[in-house]
Amino acid sequence: MNKKIWIDIEEPKTGIMFKSLIDKFQSEGLETLITARNYDSTFQIMDELGYSYQKVGSHGGAKLENKLKEYIQRLNDLFPIVTKFNPNFFVTFSSVEGARISYGLNIPSIGYNDEPRNIPVCKLLFPFLDKIITPKCVPKEWYINLHADPEKIIQYNGIDEIAWLSEYNPNPQVLDKFDLEQGKFLIIRSEPSFASYFVDKLAPDRTLISEFLPSIYNEFPNHKYIVIVRTNEQQEFLEKTLSGIIDNKNIILTRFMPNMVDLCYYSALVISGGGTIVRESSLLKIPSIEYFPGETAPQEQFLIENGFPLHHIKNPNKLIKKSLEYLSKGDFSDRFNLSFKKSISTFDNPNDICFNHVMNNINT
Repeated sequence: MNKKIWIDIEEPKTGIMFKSLIDKFQSEGLETLITARNYDSTFQIMDELGYSYQKVGSHGGAKLENKLKEYIQRLNDLFPIVTKFNPNFFVTFSSVEGARISYGLNIPSIGYNDEPRNIPVCKLLFPFLDKIITPKCVPKEWYINLHADPEKIIQYNGIDEIAWLSEYNPNPQVLDKFDLEQGKFLIIRSEPSFASYFVDKLAPDRTLISEFLPSIYNEFPNHKYIVIVRTNEQQEFLEKTLSGIIDNKNIILTRFMPNMVDLCYYSALVISGGGTIVRESSLLKIPSIEYFPGETAPQEQFLIENGFPLHHIKNPNKLIKKSLEYLSKGDFSDRFNLSFKKSISTFDNPNDICFNHVMNNINT
């Protein structure tokens, strides 16, 4: 009888991160059930990757009552799907519903977590997982303080983004696909304003992009700007606040862009209110600025200390200054090559850790 793996995808990053992991499981003949939650561009990512998956539930938004309601509804919707599939193992990044169901049905589980700043989710997640894979740069005590059993924690030398970038090869066709010129466009990503760890920092329908994009655009109007927002509300907010420039043909305002890693690789600069995209872009040796209005996370500090071109700048004026400094240089002599692979290869790949753990334990 074939062994079965249940994988729950709760956010876009998880879909991207788990691609190689899913391929490895399937190459070993394991039957896979993939479920996914409607949050941000998760479904678009899964469609782009081409995997068969079941759409189950959605994010509850900013209000606590709605978060709880969606949690209850998603548990109810997942339960019959999972019990019918009857998996031998559960794998997730940070699915609270998945962890609760796997615990309740006594399904062995393993999860990843690089965001203990997301306190509510972590408190609901850690007690139910059998193993938790975490970056060594994030203090172990942070997890223990959020109810993680220290015996469950598997630490590795690296960060999550290494999982997919270690196998990445640039595809220059993305430039023709979107009518772009390498080194002549920027990627700008909005903040995860609906996330539970963000709701007290910024109104869920706002984004700080409105405070720095005009100044950068006015200095470099011939560059293209790919502005990716997370919600319809953020898009409407920018359409209103940036009405003077948002209709320019050089500004692309969208909820989703395919081929994101390729776009980052060939860009001049990446600016983001979240950590994932700037971590992966800086690993590719692309100048990257995070403007998340909180403290620098250990993963970003890890990259900075290891010489990757990442900056955490919360002040819009300082962000503008640093951006113009990078764009004014226009020197790409050390870019658009595969030198990033050598740097990445010196660190651990968390997907290898997960795969080996599952394969070593699924038959026991």
